[in-house]
Amino acid sequence: MSILIDKNTKVVVQGMTGKEGQKGAKAMLDYNTTVLCGVTPNKGGQEVEGKPIFNSVGEAKAQWPDLNTSVIYVPPFAAKAAILEAIEAGVALINVFTERIPIKDTAYCLAASQEKGARVLGPSSLGVINPGIGRLGVVGGPLVNEIFQPGSIGVVSRSGGMTNELSWSLRQAGLGQSAAVHVGGDLLMGTTYADVLRLFEKDANTKGVIIFGEHGGSYEFEIVEAIQKKEYTKPLAIFIGGKFASSLPEGMNIGHAGAIVERGKGAAEKAAALATVGVMIAEQYEDLVNLIKPYA
Repeated sequence: MSILIDKNTKVVVQGMTGKEGQKGAKAMLDYNTTVLCGVTPNKGGQEVEGKPIFNSVGEAKAQWPDLNTSVIYVPPFAAKAAILEAIEAGVALINVFTERIPIKDTAYCLAASQEKGARVLGPSSLGVINPGIGRLGVVGGPLVNEIFQPGSIGVVSRSGGMTNELSWSLRQAGLGQSAAVHVGGDLLMGTTYADVLRLFEKDANTKGVIIFGEHGGSYEFEIVEAIQKKEYTKPLAIFIGGKFASSLPEGMNIGHAGAIVERGKGAAEKAAALATVGVMIAEQYEDLVNLIKPYA
């Protein structure tokens, strides 16, 4: 089993003729992910990395009806149209790499995806990897084979760098990953921590999960609710960064858009709530591997 990506994943890269799109396509192809084609308006008929370019996702779907996944590399001003195009074409999973999408555009697209039953990963997501199976986006970068190896621990983070760092730490400890998911750093998340945990719950390969959380936003509280509802029952260890933020003014943005400090929803409050439902709390992120290792 696996989550989000498997051997049946068939990808279109929206914005494939751009620098980042081409880079993403090559990264996926190098990891044996099935990339069928790319899409860039008014550039149909070209080729990138040996794959055809179409003018629209609809044209690509007409050629390959089993196309089921899109990875989006377009500028922020074009992201809303690209996401909606993928949703309307019936693409099931949409990984949005684009950063700095206007918040109102993101909200509109996430509402549309829920209405149509599509899953959005991101925005600002480097992607997801199931070691030995495939990857979406550039998660792992050029050192992907040195960082990741098949295993039984799921990894989730809002930080692309920490997605790789935690996975590397697992490997150094003799463990591997069932999947590693960069959910993205924007204020709104198409796929939340709790959403990913529900997927890991159903994955027979996953014995436990580690999460790199942060002081901003309130998505960690959704984990508490999911555990209370028995939607996630496996071992879980989490580190919540930004304890220092309690001394900063309310509403301050630290780093990316998802790191906004909210009164009563900081790192300490999150850790306390998670501990009440049995989540293992790491004082340092380096402790995550030792906490989850007995369950691997």
